[in-house]
Amino acid sequence: MAIDRTFAELIAEGAAVPTAGWDFSWFDGRATEERPRWGYSRLLAERVGRAESALDIETGGGEVLAGALAAVGHRARGQRPAVLAATESWPPNVEIARRNLAPFGGVVAEVADDADLPFPAGRFDLVVSRHPVEVLWPEIARVLKPGGTYLSQQVGAGSNRELTDFMMGPQPVDPSRSPEVAVAEAAEAGLDVVDVQAQELRVEFFDVGAVVHFLRKVLWTVPGFSVAGYGEPLARMHEHIRANGAFVCHSQRFLIEARKPPA
Repeated sequence: MAIDRTFAELIAEGAAVPTAGWDFSWFDGRATEERPRWGYSRLLAERVGRAESALDIETGGGEVLAGALAAVGHRARGQRPAVLAATESWPPNVEIARRNLAPFGGVVAEVADDADLPFPAGRFDLVVSRHPVEVLWPEIARVLKPGGTYLSQQVGAGSNRELTDFMMGPQPVDPSRSPEVAVAEAAEAGLDVVDVQAQELRVEFFDVGAVVHFLRKVLWTVPGFSVAGYGEPLARMHEHIRANGAFVCHSQRFLIEARKPPA
């Protein structure tokens, strides 16, 4: 078991695992996260199965969208979008996403998270995004067709703040990532919010190597994280997990669905 291994071994392993893509299977047996009650993957498959044209913003490695498209293919009445596009900003993820989405006819554009979308107005009847870093509501509204839908699961304010505070000391919570702000910005962009749900989810880390890999992969939890720069709190984390069996924190997630008014 990981807890029987030395601090140095666990740190070295967590630092060596590749971080490209949004595949979290490496954490099996080493960390857990409660899943949101609304089931984003299921909702995504339902929406994609009805869409003629779809865009996934900040797709990561395209794993979530590919899984939804595969689920659609196993349904008798399901259809895949005739036009399928995605954006991603990190070059290693772009290549992974292209491989994952190519079997479904998906085209992946390398686009900075804060850049305008390289698509014409009114191009898509469905726009989706799971855990976006930036949400450009005016751009989302622009590329949606009249009557089109935006569906997104986002990281809420103060997500995993216990982990952030353990590593960095007490930090202020940025309220800009709250559901209330998202609803207001969607409305300002001319979209009608039809659903919003929020949930706090229990997260457990069972060894310090899992903490290291998580902080390397989910960069906004501890901005500028490196093993060399956080040696002392990592050592305290190792001892905390050995004494308590796990480090527990809580992620914040919210689902938002908005529609562009018909023409």
